Amino acid sequence: SCPPTRPDMLNVHLVPHSHDDVGWLKTVDQYYYGVRNQDQHAGVQYILDSVVAQLAAVPSRRFVYAEVAFLARWWQQQEPATRRLVRELVQQGRLELVGGGWCMSDEAAAHYGGALQQLALGRRFLRRLFGDCGSPRVAWQIDPFGHSRELAATFAQMGYDGLFLGRVDYQDKWAREQLRELELIWRGSDSLDPPRADIFTGILPNVYDPPAGLCWDQLCTDPPVVDGDGPERNVDAVVTSFLQAAATQARRYRTNHILMTMGSDFHYENAHLWFKNLDKLIAHANARQANGSRVHALYSTPSCYLRELHRANLTWPLKMDDFFPYSDGPHQFWTGYFSSRPAFKGYERLSSGFLQICSQLETLAGPSARDGPYGPGDSLVLREAVAVAQHHDAVAGTERQHVADDYARQLAKGWDSCQVLVANALSLLGDTKDPLVFCNALNISVCPLSETTPHFTVILYNPLSWDVTWPVRLPVKATSYAVTDPQGQPVIPVSDVTRWLRGDAGGAPGELLFQAWAPPLGFSTFEVKQLSPGDTWDPSRWPLGTPQDPPRWPSGEPETQIENEHLRVRFCPITGHLLEIQNLAKGISLPVFQSFYWYKASAGDGFSPQASGAYIFRPNTSTPIPVAKRAATHLLKTALVQEVRQNFSQWCSQVLRLRPGQPYLELEWTVGPIPVGDGLGKEVISRFETPLRTAGRFYTDSNGRQVLERRRDFRPTWNLSQTEPVAGNYYPVNTRIFIKDQKVQLTVLTDRSQGGSSLLDGSLELMVHRRLLHDDNRGLGEALNEPGADGRGLVVRGRHLVLLDTVEASPEQHRPRAQELVTPPTVVLAPGTGPHLRQVSGLRRALPPNVHLLTLEPCGAGAVLLRLEHLYQVGESHNGSRAASVDLTV
Repeated sequence: SCPPTRPDMLNVHLVPHSHDDVGWLKTVDQYYYGVRNQDQHAGVQYILDSVVAQLAAVPSRRFVYAEVAFLARWWQQQEPATRRLVRELVQQGRLELVGGGWCMSDEAAAHYGGALQQLALGRRFLRRLFGDCGSPRVAWQIDPFGHSRELAATFAQMGYDGLFLGRVDYQDKWAREQLRELELIWRGSDSLDPPRADIFTGILPNVYDPPAGLCWDQLCTDPPVVDGDGPERNVDAVVTSFLQAAATQARRYRTNHILMTMGSDFHYENAHLWFKNLDKLIAHANARQANGSRVHALYSTPSCYLRELHRANLTWPLKMDDFFPYSDGPHQFWTGYFSSRPAFKGYERLSSGFLQICSQLETLAGPSARDGPYGPGDSLVLREAVAVAQHHDAVAGTERQHVADDYARQLAKGWDSCQVLVANALSLLGDTKDPLVFCNALNISVCPLSETTPHFTVILYNPLSWDVTWPVRLPVKATSYAVTDPQGQPVIPVSDVTRWLRGDAGGAPGELLFQAWAPPLGFSTFEVKQLSPGDTWDPSRWPLGTPQDPPRWPSGEPETQIENEHLRVRFCPITGHLLEIQNLAKGISLPVFQSFYWYKASAGDGFSPQASGAYIFRPNTSTPIPVAKRAATHLLKTALVQEVRQNFSQWCSQVLRLRPGQPYLELEWTVGPIPVGDGLGKEVISRFETPLRTAGRFYTDSNGRQVLERRRDFRPTWNLSQTEPVAGNYYPVNTRIFIKDQKVQLTVLTDRSQGGSSLLDGSLELMVHRRLLHDDNRGLGEALNEPGADGRGLVVRGRHLVLLDTVEASPEQHRPRAQELVTPPTVVLAPGTGPHLRQVSGLRRALPPNVHLLTLEPCGAGAVLLRLEHLYQVGESHNGSRAASVDLTV
């Protein structure tokens, strides 16, 4: 169905398209219906109406479309005749569906599980509607702000013929233009034999906009093509401008074919304007061939363009690294969004994990889970909400505040529907009709059932393919409880910070803590009974103090430290800071200083007017300011937990925690509301400093899967001219960052996507929160100043897990631990004795330890979608990286 080209000419493939963000300045609904056009004129339903009509009018016209979330909604509202027409346009290749995802996913902050899930959701919809012709052959990532190696590998393995990018670093692009290397082969993985993870990648010439002067949408200001004989005639000048633009572009590419994107954000609402002018441009440009022009203009699509490049049979340059970080000019690094909206980033990660649980239980319990004793449940609501959240203005944190609120609303609606389904499934699998209760605010120690009920049951569901031991922590009012099966049942006090956070939401003074466990893909139940109804808490026993107070250690403690059988962690008796971590089994002792700092956000300066904002990270100095020079501390030791509680300021605190059997140090940080009364935007980091000799190197993950080496002030494919020594060295950290020398490795795992770096040898840092007072002039038109629940500023709580081990042994620690953070077990409560079946597993036996069950979900008509993956990279671990086999028939 591709239009004919001219082998003896420069063929200009004109690709009409509309880039329709699934939320940004307006919500998904507002964009679809064309609401709030005073904020941005955009109505996707009208775009699709108009494009289909204009394609039908002239057979030579072409159009490409990417965002399935909008297409699916529009399709539901169409009459049979329109549906037949659209199917015909797709079958004939006149309407080409590219990308295929529910949205155009972010590449820095999206975890590979979420990115894969939203791709599968969109592609499944297209295949169901349009068959093989609806399955996209081209990946279309034209707007994300940097590009990841893992996603390139994903597209390659899914069979895409090529990948088109809009945004690459301005220095990288300039260098490639000189060498004519804007088109390349991107090798997405070292673990797969070439070409399994290789994908042809094209960098577009104008991000995704048309050449200057050739924009004919109602949102543009360029004059239309006037080909009459009157005084307004401009067709000759327009064609000349087009031919010059084509010649300039052709000098930067290697074949006699070039691609021009003819469209932009929410274009083609009146598609007649674009197509009528393009019709004229093509006709008049090609008419010049009679006078010796060697340019042939044609309507085309990315697939047709790729076909011509394939026929050219050239050898393309090879790229092995990724396209991070992205900068569009000096002092303009798009590395702030790695950390923007940290609460939403955390909620997205939790929601993706809960979707896995919902899908698994829907599979294990069967169709009855969708309509059980607790009502109708549905995983699709959360599946679509999580898919939308992968969008490059959603999890990225670059949307307006009311849009972020709407993304969270969609996720919450999905949780509601999935919790009904999970309750139905657990009741079927556990043989109970008792009510089941979800406590969604356990991170601030609120759970009405455990606070008010003297006898209840805890159900722990484990979505992983291996056994897990998991700490259960519930707010309670009494002081002693009996828990069946676990080893002990001490009750520990709720911290002052948590009491302040939850406000009036809950009133339990203490927390019941016990170690629970659950089998692979299954649940265990634990019965809890209150023993002493009369006992009450004495809050005066648990003072936390203020940062001005010296550290307060309980009398009789010989040294300020916590330890278990794996780790000993020492603290400075003067300042209360973390001082040293010891791995007892390996005999490793590493000085580790950890504290919180903040970068003063630039509002622009003499070097550049660029301010820090939702996209851009630009501190006005390379040296961050300590939140406090000392922390007020409190030490807590029980049989089941040892904690040091640090209070750095009214808005910054942390709990460092060790439990029996736990080979890592848990840091639970609480930051906010960041004070901005002084008129300064602040970007808060947690920094770790060690004496490790790291030679400017550190390591970050790519979308939570493969790990890439980073080098300070260095890019593998061009000579970097560094203009921002802090922001220009920040990289996306989806699940882990580590530093190492020849023998020892310090790894920090995250519970959400964050920006991170190693700016000094032996140090690493992660940005946990940012609150800014200026827009960064990238179209958002709003400062990243999140109000939080009470309007005084956002408070965020999250976790870092710190691992200290040998370089050889570290992967076998961080690989499974990171997965447990991404898809953690979930706790469900039942009053009384709960399910009759106390333990259920969906697997007859655990999978091999280096195999991860990525997906188990119903796939219609009794079918099940099962995705298994190897947990390790090739050569990463002596044991873990070995090949594994799983017999699904046994």
